[in-house]
Amino acid sequence: EETMQALVDIVRQGKALYVGLSRYPADKAEEAYRYLEARDVHCLLYQGRYNLFDRAPEEEGILGQARAYGVGCMAQGRFLKREVLTEAVLEKIKALDRVAAERGQTLAEMSLAWVLKDELVTSVIIGASSVAQLEDNLKALRKVDFSREELERIEAICHTPDGGQ
Repeated sequence: EETMQALVDIVRQGKALYVGLSRYPADKAEEAYRYLEARDVHCLLYQGRYNLFDRAPEEEGILGQARAYGVGCMAQGRFLKREVLTEAVLEKIKALDRVAAERGQTLAEMSLAWVLKDELVTSVIIGASSVAQLEDNLKALRKVDFSREELERIEAICHTPDGGQ
């Protein structure tokens, strides 16, 4: 409540135009949306980790919840640290790379396209460190449609056991 009231005050003082939430659990996000709405301050955006390997916002209903409140969702990718790159995770990455190649995309392009495939995600945070990398990431927008077969293959790959990943 204290944090939400501070956000309300900041907007009312003209120090910010909009409010956004980052990685709140569903129950706390619900409280925040209601608190803000009751004070005529609309939450514009929810930012959370959401990608091929991390489906928590979807599975926990956070994406649908945000939509119900008219809040956009910004997906944050995932940096795979060396210690999580088990043999099982590497096999998943190789299998996903094959799907991407069949689609005429790099794995990075397909990963971005997958996140943008439905209207629950309004934007994606990308980690471009050069103009060339930004241009490569933007290629994902050329093909964001997936066939049912492609989605089923991706799901089968991502949901295979891998020791907790």
